[in-house]
Amino acid sequence: QLKSGFFVCPSVRQAKEALENGEVPVGCLLLYNGEVIGRGRNEVNETKNATRHAEMVVIDRVLDWCKEHNKDYTEVFPQTVLYVTVEPCIMCAAAIRLMSILSCLFMPEGCMSKCYSFGEGPHIVIYGCQNERFGGCGSVLNISSDDLVDTGEPFKCVSGYRAKEAVKLLKAFYRQENPNAPKSKVRKKENRK
Repeated sequence: QLKSGFFVCPSVRQAKEALENGEVPVGCLLLYNGEVIGRGRNEVNETKNATRHAEMVVIDRVLDWCKEHNKDYTEVFPQTVLYVTVEPCIMCAAAIRLMSILSCLFMPEGCMSKCYSFGEGPHIVIYGCQNERFGGCGSVLNISSDDLVDTGEPFKCVSGYRAKEAVKLLKAFYRQENPNAPKSKVRKKENRK
């Protein structure tokens, strides 16, 4: 049985590291048999690659872990638990679904001090706050559970675990300047102050 409270803090630490590196503060980690086998944070600005979201980074790291440990990723991913600070975007939700991470639990607000045990088996994605602009688990599209052809198995979602902390990190990011933003966008931001 997995206790979520024990593993959420490392994903928040990944988000804080992303913020310190000028990235949108999203962090995540993947567990397999109760062991962290991959950590990820946004690396979009750092790599100048718009696809390097925390979830994509952690998937790549777990694929590397599988190679190093002579494991078949098609057997590992369905047995993993993904912890992420913000609702996966549409792209990441599709990747999670394709990798067969079959459930996504978004913990209800106000349950921050509790630990949760999941009896249904691994296959879990736990995230903090919703992504109202790009969310792929119900906020914008429901990639996680829609009936889609050739896209892997749907996964369940529950949100809100440590959402206030995730939102606080996002607000801190959006208060600062993005050094990679086009000058026209920076000026628009200055005019809004």
